[in-house]
Amino acid sequence: MSKHTFGIVLPIILFSYFLILMDNSIIFTSTVKIAHDLHMNNASLSWVSNAYTITFGGFLLLAGRLGDLLGRKRIFLIGLMIFGISSLLIGISQTEYQIISFRAIQGIGSAIIAPTSLALLMDTYEGKKRIKAISYYGATAGIGASVGLLLGGWLTSAISWRSGFLINVPFTILLIILTLLYVKQTPIKHVKIDYLGAILSVVAAMSLVYGITDNVLSFIILGLILIIAFVWLEKKLDYALMPLSLFKNSVRSGAYIGRFIFMMAMLPYWFILPQIMQQIYHYTPLQAGVGFLPLTIVNFIAAMYLPVITEKFGNTRVLLAGQLILIIGLVISAFVDPSNGYWIAIGLPMIFVGLGQGWILAPLTNAAIYKVDNKIAGAASGMTNSMHQLGGPVGLSIIVLITSQITNIISYYHTVMWLITFYMIIAFIILIITQKEKG
Repeated sequence: MSKHTFGIVLPIILFSYFLILMDNSIIFTSTVKIAHDLHMNNASLSWVSNAYTITFGGFLLLAGRLGDLLGRKRIFLIGLMIFGISSLLIGISQTEYQIISFRAIQGIGSAIIAPTSLALLMDTYEGKKRIKAISYYGATAGIGASVGLLLGGWLTSAISWRSGFLINVPFTILLIILTLLYVKQTPIKHVKIDYLGAILSVVAAMSLVYGITDNVLSFIILGLILIIAFVWLEKKLDYALMPLSLFKNSVRSGAYIGRFIFMMAMLPYWFILPQIMQQIYHYTPLQAGVGFLPLTIVNFIAAMYLPVITEKFGNTRVLLAGQLILIIGLVISAFVDPSNGYWIAIGLPMIFVGLGQGWILAPLTNAAIYKVDNKIAGAASGMTNSMHQLGGPVGLSIIVLITSQITNIISYYHTVMWLITFYMIIAFIILIITQKEKG
């Protein structure tokens, strides 16, 4: 990727997306230190992650559509400012209430950046450049999460958990300056805004994510009821927040489902492996982060060659190959006993998981915006990121429910790996059925 080929806009988009994904996974290797410094118990500590997840998932659809209507550059800058200020406040938090509140605000900033960045990419590039740019964007989704584990472990061990958030501040300032200088503003559309749909989508998503992450059935039911009401409303409106035309294409619909199930599998994977490495191998948080290097390196290499491979074999074949390779890696993980050592039980399967992940996210992103009108690119991006954000808590909650009575760490590990393998097999079948239209 050279400046001559893509200019400065793609680095702006990729780095902003990388920051929000990295920041979410930093938490996994920082929780022990946060709990100690702020005197938090397990219940309150879980809300450091949940507060971010709930607002991130809740505001994605609204943020994506506002970029379509009010100009993507303007909305993107607002997202960067919210993210940067909240990161500073998290880094200087002195109580559990402060860090939880500021993490919720940070989630709103991330919810604005994620869909707007993808929509900006679609505005800026066309043809083969867009395919390559989407490949890098999709790769960032996987790399950002795994690098977050590595960076979070290093910063927590070497400096402080606070540095993982404070480091965002100079980066967001730089991104704001570069955006002001180099990103073009999209036209502002003087149309009605679906305020009722906005309220319904935010409350529905937040209720659903809260109910799932905290295992509260009443909120899950409320969220489902509000989603039904939201869909009913959107069918009636010409200026809908979420145009239902997005779902008329089977390729896009299948990609949304595939993205959702992918995260159902991957969030539990990222969640359990640091535990295994620290409990069985007695790794430090830094060593647990380094333990993800095989996945990160292979993912990065796969992503670099992905545009050439996609051009030669087509989006669907690459996507299905990635699914199959990822499933192989998960099956190996499920079979091999982690007591056999890191390299056999975790390092080797990670090579397959990294390659599969590298060949899944970009094609899924490409399929999610397949033949979509640029006028609703923000809405399509919002739906893509909503599925990415909501799938993880759903998959993890199901696994927690099923494994709650398992006390042996080895049995727990194998059960989790078989469950996420099952998730990916379901996704593989769905994608075979839905992706026929796209080469």
